[in-house]
Amino acid sequence: MAWNEPGNNDKDPWNPDKNRTDGGRPNDGREKDSNSNDPWGRQTGSGNDQSPPDLDEAFRKLMGMLGVKKGRKGGSGGGGDSGFSGKFGSGLVAIVLIALLGLWAASGVYQVDQQERGVVLRLGKYYETVMPGLHWNAPLIDSVSKVNVTKVRSHDHKALMLTVDDNIVDVSVSVQYSVENPKDFLLNVRDPEESLAQATESALRHVVGSSEMDQILTEGRELLASEVKVRLQDYNNAYGTGLLISKVNVENTQAPTQVQEAFDDVIKAKEDELRVRNEAESYANGVIPEARGKAQRIREEAEAYRSEIVARASGQADRFDRLYREYVKAPDVTRRRLYIETMESVYKDTNKVVVDTKDGNNMMYLPLDQLMKNQASGSKVDVKSLDSGSIGTITDQVIDEIRKRQGTTVNRQGRN
Repeated sequence: MAWNEPGNNDKDPWNPDKNRTDGGRPNDGREKDSNSNDPWGRQTGSGNDQSPPDLDEAFRKLMGMLGVKKGRKGGSGGGGDSGFSGKFGSGLVAIVLIALLGLWAASGVYQVDQQERGVVLRLGKYYETVMPGLHWNAPLIDSVSKVNVTKVRSHDHKALMLTVDDNIVDVSVSVQYSVENPKDFLLNVRDPEESLAQATESALRHVVGSSEMDQILTEGRELLASEVKVRLQDYNNAYGTGLLISKVNVENTQAPTQVQEAFDDVIKAKEDELRVRNEAESYANGVIPEARGKAQRIREEAEAYRSEIVARASGQADRFDRLYREYVKAPDVTRRRLYIETMESVYKDTNKVVVDTKDGNNMMYLPLDQLMKNQASGSKVDVKSLDSGSIGTITDQVIDEIRKRQGTTVNRQGRN
């Protein structure tokens, strides 16, 4: 029957002594009820007795498990046993405490590698940044996070973007970066690398959106990379991510796949145009200097010819003036001298001499070269080396000889 059924209203479930039928006499442990066992080691007189566990009994069991015995009062033997057990138990507790303290202190020793920096948080608040080496911080009070500051990390980004001239291009870039400020990298932003990805998207779209398609696809890729790097670093500094952008590489820039063939044809045509222009410039660079050189040479030759003609004309005019003054003084001598000099200038380069006579129409050929060869000495005489006096003497002798022969021929004809 339950305790709260009718007829049991006067029973208290938490005070078994009140419900006893023996007049409320407490159970001192000598009376036992075989039908009820307390799980805490207590025996009750009734099966319906339910009471909270005895804390003293539980504490005594715990002390017994630890080897600490409570000494009894009175008696010398009992007092000595109690003192020994108390000392042994106190020493054991001290040893356990010292071992726990040593483990706690040893767990606070850590090492930071050369390429790392350690960020120390004390009770969740930033305390300091430690350099490479061996360090110690209080466990459970300080927490240390190691950050590699020398590793060069990479982030790749590829997207379709709109240019300023309303064309779509497919741009792929690679961003190389490292951690510059470990504190900002860990504490300022929840996910610095995700912030870097979004900043790369924003910077790239801004630069591509302000450029033309031809510039991005051809010679403007280096300028595009430099502008994206500067803008991306400004974004990271504003966000406080603690990242340093070392380099931005434009991996590929091309038109969308649907129109790639048409763009390839345009690019090939531009390349052909550039090639032909370079060939024309190369040909012009080779022909123009040569033509300028020839023109300069012709100009200098004409200048030299002009100077030569002017100088020769001036010389002949001066010579004519001098000859005229001499001719006024002695006309016959000057006339003969001019004649001889003219003959000399005419005959000096030939080895054939033609003699004209005054009294006849016969022309005689005088082989001076053969005469020179028939000299007894056998030595060659250069006609050019003869002076005007020698030529005149030879000429007079030839003329006299011709006259003699003509006179002999006339006498023979008269006799006949």
